[in-house]
Amino acid sequence: MSRIAVIIDELFEDSEYTEPVKAFKENGHQIIHVGLETGKTVTGKKEQTPVVIDRDLDSVSADEFDALLIPGGFSPDKLRANEKAVLFTKAFVEKEKPVFSICHGPQLLITADVLKGRKITGWTSIIQDIKNAGAEFIDREVVEDKNIISSRNPGDLPAFIAASLAKLK
Repeated sequence: MSRIAVIIDELFEDSEYTEPVKAFKENGHQIIHVGLETGKTVTGKKEQTPVVIDRDLDSVSADEFDALLIPGGFSPDKLRANEKAVLFTKAFVEKEKPVFSICHGPQLLITADVLKGRKITGWTSIIQDIKNAGAEFIDREVVEDKNIISSRNPGDLPAFIAASLAKLK
């Protein structure tokens, strides 16, 4: 089964983390939480879901993983300010490994400069950012473009999870 890196920081959207991770684990996939500081606990913005960072960005490489999950909320915006987070994310796209991005997740992909010519969806407030990054914004519950699967918001989670699990097969 797959080793999935979840790149995450404070104030992530709880359900956009908990629901995909639960589905991945139920399907036999291994989850590794990647963040700014090993051992630190980060919390979700609404339900304060606690997540302990397993590995920091200094100690990981995209080569160790089969896929990347980018939950939304404020987490992607915080992470995009960290060059190592940006380069880690960029490596997954360049190596054509599956990237699962929901809500504000594309912010990390925008900063990694990997969206030119791609089709993607995301939260309403970042539509113009997506277009400015050279991508085509598609207003649909799930958009799959090569190795990137994206969704708009928590209401899209069933379709997002189904598409993500299918990509891992």
